[in-house]
Amino acid sequence: MQATDNTSHSLPRYSGIPTFMRAPFSQDLNAFDIGIAGVPFDGGVTARTGARYGPREIRNMSSMTRAIHHVTGFNPFAACRIADVGDVPFTDLFHLEHSLDDIRRFFVPFFAAGKKMLTAGGDHSITFPILQAVRPAQPLGLIHIDAHTDTWDAFSGSKFTHGSPFRRAVEAGLIDPHKTVQIGIRGAQNSDTGWKFSHESGMRVIFIEEFERMGVDAVVAEARRVVGHDATYLSLDIDGLDPVFAPGTGTPEVGGITSREALQLLRGLAGLNIMSADLVEVAPPYDPSGNTALLAATLMYEELCLLAG
Repeated sequence: MQATDNTSHSLPRYSGIPTFMRAPFSQDLNAFDIGIAGVPFDGGVTARTGARYGPREIRNMSSMTRAIHHVTGFNPFAACRIADVGDVPFTDLFHLEHSLDDIRRFFVPFFAAGKKMLTAGGDHSITFPILQAVRPAQPLGLIHIDAHTDTWDAFSGSKFTHGSPFRRAVEAGLIDPHKTVQIGIRGAQNSDTGWKFSHESGMRVIFIEEFERMGVDAVVAEARRVVGHDATYLSLDIDGLDPVFAPGTGTPEVGGITSREALQLLRGLAGLNIMSADLVEVAPPYDPSGNTALLAATLMYEELCLLAG
């Protein structure tokens, strides 16, 4: 397998056209093995907007990304060809379901060509059309890191908000709830609908209190047990982390995972059959420091290492 053209890595970080991790831009299906995409959309949020700006700021902060992992010595850019494939173009932004269709259509050719995709959101509603685009032959496993289960049903008349993607994915046969683990769940709710659906459908739900009792290594072992060797999708909502580390998000929940725990958690997933991944809900307007976008870019690099490894 060929390496990534890393010519841009030799440029000063403040120069050149910003791309994810300074990878080359390409939509040529013959030019890359892993595509990194942006989905600048937050039409599915139930509270604060702002995640539409996530991909742009993650791109900016990802210029700080270096190639070789300091723990493993692994270089994903040497292992395979990586490209920034751009952002989803939207045709009808003010219609939620039409926008989700735009997302699905954008990703279909990449998955049909056998590419692995790493996606920056955008709110969590984007994960459902991405899973639709995968068209798995059998339901995928899911590792879901988040403060919320995102298994609600309808909200204010829509079944496709950022609170429902995994309920919709189960109903559509896209993910296997018995091979799904949800990590870091916390925060009071006005309805227990989401918690009930996750538990009753067979998902393994690790609330933050259990996470703390178990410790990261045991949580990693449990996640590995749940998904096994089957093809698995990895979805990371930045609000799974404590807002001390990631204040730039629309639905923050205190008492969450630390940045170091998140890094340890992702690194522990090495060797699993992770076919694609996303990172969602970065809302830069709520964090003028840019630290949330920097953390997101760092976590996406860890996800990239999992996909490339």
